[in-house]
Amino acid sequence: MTDSDTNQMTFGRRAEPPSPSDVKPASEALQPASAAAPTERPAPAPAQTPPQQPTAAAAVTRRSRASRNQIVVFMNFVMSAVVLMVLVAGGAVLYGKRAFEAPGSTTEAQTFLVRPNAGVGEIASSLEQRGLISDSLVFQAGLRAYGARQSLKAGEYEVPPRASMHDIMKLLQSGKSIMYSLTIPEGLTVQQALKRVADNEALSGDMPADLPPEGSLATDTQRFTRGTPRKDVIAKMHSQQQAMVEEIWAKRQPDLPIADINEFVTLASIVEKETGVASERPHVASVFVNRLRKNMRLQSDPTIIYGLFGGAGKPADRPIFQSDIEKSTPYNTYIIKGLPPTPIANPGRAALEATANPLATDDLYFVADGTGGHVFAGTLDEHNRNVAKWRALQKKQAEEAAQGAAAGDGTAQ
Repeated sequence: MTDSDTNQMTFGRRAEPPSPSDVKPASEALQPASAAAPTERPAPAPAQTPPQQPTAAAAVTRRSRASRNQIVVFMNFVMSAVVLMVLVAGGAVLYGKRAFEAPGSTTEAQTFLVRPNAGVGEIASSLEQRGLISDSLVFQAGLRAYGARQSLKAGEYEVPPRASMHDIMKLLQSGKSIMYSLTIPEGLTVQQALKRVADNEALSGDMPADLPPEGSLATDTQRFTRGTPRKDVIAKMHSQQQAMVEEIWAKRQPDLPIADINEFVTLASIVEKETGVASERPHVASVFVNRLRKNMRLQSDPTIIYGLFGGAGKPADRPIFQSDIEKSTPYNTYIIKGLPPTPIANPGRAALEATANPLATDDLYFVADGTGGHVFAGTLDEHNRNVAKWRALQKKQAEEAAQGAAAGDGTAQ
């Protein structure tokens, strides 16, 4: 048998019959695969893989997340702190504003002095010590808030009752401090005027070492605040008098027998001392002008007194004696001719104006009339009659005074 025959036979032969154990009944063949082997055991669980170690990238990621968490915590803290500070600051501002504007505790008006060049801290502390404000720090904060730290003015102020810190700030900004007065009457000498300046307790500082020239101070009322230096007041009086004298001198009559402005003030001072009646001053000035024109001695009693006592003045209880008239001094116009070397007092405006523009008269004499004024005369005879009347009046007044004193003594007994 050839190979081909063998192959053919193999191709056409039936395969080996299946083993009886491999043959399944029809009922089992038709069942699903899962039901086909009900007695199969479950597959064993896969073996657990051991945990892997974290890689470097995973560690960086975790650190980045932790850093972000710390920044968030810090920012939350910062924001909370800012909010807290804002709330605290707002509360402080509200408290300070209410305290700054609340009425004060004082029940009476009080004076308060702000020294020149005093600082805000010093002013605030003094106000608190005086009980005018409740808190110096709140007062300073209020000044800063209102931009008023540089605008407080020196002076003495009257703080009204129940004034708030805001009210006090406005008062110190206004500069409306308490004003004091010093009056220098017409006819005082420079020495007498300066004594009033020295005795004024509202002024401060020393007096000048040298006296100003006689007749060079204004006779007026000076207004000033407490603590003003005395030298400043005196300088102001001097400048005021100088300006006034120059103003009136420029408007004088052109034919006055006066050489210069100094002689003008000297004659005005004599007119000032001779009469206290303003309406009489032009008439008194005309008598002295007429005498100067005739080269007659002025024969003014106030010049005798100044020659004897100078700027201190005659004591009130010291009369003028006949012997005084005969004493030779540079100021005694009963002895000298013309005007004294300097003024004998500080003349006021009325005396200066009367001297610059005296009344047009022919009178050469005057004497007291017993009423505070004078009676005038153009001749010596007329004047002597007026003098006789004046002396008779003086005698009568003396007798009446003596009788009154005697009656008083009798009543007392």
